[in-house]
Amino acid sequence: MSNITVIGAGYVGLVTATCFAELGHRVKVLEIDPEKVSILEQGIMPVHEPELSELWQRNLAGGRLRLTGEYAVGLKDSEFAFIAVGTPSTSNGKPDLKWVRSAAKGIASTANNDQMIVVIKSTVPVGTADLVAGILARHSQNNHCHPVVSNPEFLREGLAVFDFMHPSRVVIGAPAPDVAQTVAKLYESLDAPIVICDSRTAEMSKYASNVFLATRVSFINEIARLCDSCAVDVVQVARIVGMDPRCGQNFLSAGLGWGGSCLPKDVRGLLHMASNHGVSLPILRAVQQTNLRQPRLVVEKLQRLLGPLEGRTIGIMGLSFKPDSDDMREASSLSVIAILQEQGCKVKAYDPKAMKTAARLLSGVTYCHDAYEVAAGSDALILVTEWNEFKELDFPQLRSLMKHPVLLDGRNFYDPEAMIQAGFIYEGIGRGVGLEPAETATGRGRKRELQPALSNPVASSMNSFGEGA
Repeated sequence: MSNITVIGAGYVGLVTATCFAELGHRVKVLEIDPEKVSILEQGIMPVHEPELSELWQRNLAGGRLRLTGEYAVGLKDSEFAFIAVGTPSTSNGKPDLKWVRSAAKGIASTANNDQMIVVIKSTVPVGTADLVAGILARHSQNNHCHPVVSNPEFLREGLAVFDFMHPSRVVIGAPAPDVAQTVAKLYESLDAPIVICDSRTAEMSKYASNVFLATRVSFINEIARLCDSCAVDVVQVARIVGMDPRCGQNFLSAGLGWGGSCLPKDVRGLLHMASNHGVSLPILRAVQQTNLRQPRLVVEKLQRLLGPLEGRTIGIMGLSFKPDSDDMREASSLSVIAILQEQGCKVKAYDPKAMKTAARLLSGVTYCHDAYEVAAGSDALILVTEWNEFKELDFPQLRSLMKHPVLLDGRNFYDPEAMIQAGFIYEGIGRGVGLEPAETATGRGRKRELQPALSNPVASSMNSFGEGA
């Protein structure tokens, strides 16, 4: 087993350190924030990620995980130094590499093992491994020449532990074959495909992978807009398209768009990289613009259903950018709520994990204990994050608490027929036209023709919506 130091106790650093310890390696986590070190030493995980807290506590208790805030302690006798620090976007989309540079200088000035390999786990622009190698060469106190490897992560929030333990591929961009093989041995117990290449190819592969996923989401959201106009259900269209093995099902879910810590940042980063090289990427710019448009599309649907929104109370179900995460970075809820507040709406919200984080980012929002409290007195509900608990609700009860039975499904999470049976006026993203309860014995819903927003306030009766009101 190897001695590994992971620099940075953020999301990627914690998953990397914990999973390597679970594989039996001896891991030190080097984090310069003393408050975070203190919390982690108590076994408290600062991020929500399924399985991560339990694995962290077990390996901490087993002595395979240690924490320090000092480079000299953290790097003593280490064979591998993984750089897993943040690379946030600057105002023009350029990734900020200040923490990468700082980590490289810290390694150069304190590493005592001239055989140590430096591995970049952070998502970084093409050429960053060369940059780090240059910093190490200039600042080394002992004339050590540490090889630098790019080993990008391909982790999905909510499934990060599973993804680390069952990788689709392990990409190792190294300056020499023997260095690549040494890093590959860290992963040999995972029985995963190992792809060995140069560092620049590895760096580009990370961006290309994430941007391709963003492109798929924006593509299906474009198709969804057309489906709404053609009375076609995009969910069925995506299912049929996904059955083609050349296309596949993943990331063909229409909705409020992509968010989180990776896709938005990496799209901006690749666009900035392209601009620096004088390369135009019109498809990628369209991908970005489509995603920015999605939150406003949902509010436009609400305006069409309710008319003027000023003074309305709108309930938001889900705040995090995806389920099984408390991450609010670039979450669709932030944009949706901001637009609603611009329209003069009162906003109520509930999320199983992200409300504490949301409260630091949003003002003027009433936070509730559950979805039923959100529904009480609301003119409409918007499903923003598809947490499983929102599928287990008592929907007739939920509807009975509302002022008006409008449900906007921002993730196409629900079966429209079931929502109609429960008494809702239902509208998803690209599911044809909005659906409402029919005045028939069958209770089957009918499609509502697109029409201008009502100029008069909506009455409290369900029959005040749609045709023949």
